[in-house]
Amino acid sequence: MGRNGAAARPGGGGMPDGAPDIGQATSDALLTLPNLITFARLCAVPLAVWLVIDHRPGSAFALFLAAGVSDAVDGWLARRMGGPNSVGALLDPVADKALLVTMYVTLAAVGEVPVWLAILVVFRDLVIVGGVIVLGLLGRAVMIRPLFVSKVNTTVQIGLVALTLFVAGFGARGPAVADGLALLTWAVGASTLASGGAYVWRAVRRP
Repeated sequence: MGRNGAAARPGGGGMPDGAPDIGQATSDALLTLPNLITFARLCAVPLAVWLVIDHRPGSAFALFLAAGVSDAVDGWLARRMGGPNSVGALLDPVADKALLVTMYVTLAAVGEVPVWLAILVVFRDLVIVGGVIVLGLLGRAVMIRPLFVSKVNTTVQIGLVALTLFVAGFGARGPAVADGLALLTWAVGASTLASGGAYVWRAVRRP
């Protein structure tokens, strides 16, 4: 997920997680169609949580799928309308991360994903966000450059949520599905640790 390509601030250091460089935005307009779509995706987060808690995973799966489609659509529209927007550059990753993290917490609460995995996902993001804040307080510019391992992590995180909601909602269970869920679970755990560690390592190595 993500609207704009990431860019770096020369000479900076940091541990961001794929947010685009606001400094390269070409507009700061608030009420643009891509921004409205992104805001609608953010507003869908509490609905998705409620659907899972209310034991309606099929509907939650449809909403999660629609959120993914809307992410692609608002990115396409942003490019067609002249490039990055400073409001969208902030709002887009917040909407994406809010949906993904809340899904892990909620699915763990109803027993669909392991609690340890939800804790790991949340802790990684807290470390990254906390690191960016600390570096900012220390006067160090933040480098906006998502790592390959972070992209892999995001992909498998999305895949696990989607498959979990689909299986729970449509009863597509069986040995092969169980094996797939187990494999994705461990892939998410391993890539979450690897990507979090990679960002911390990059931060501490920079002068």
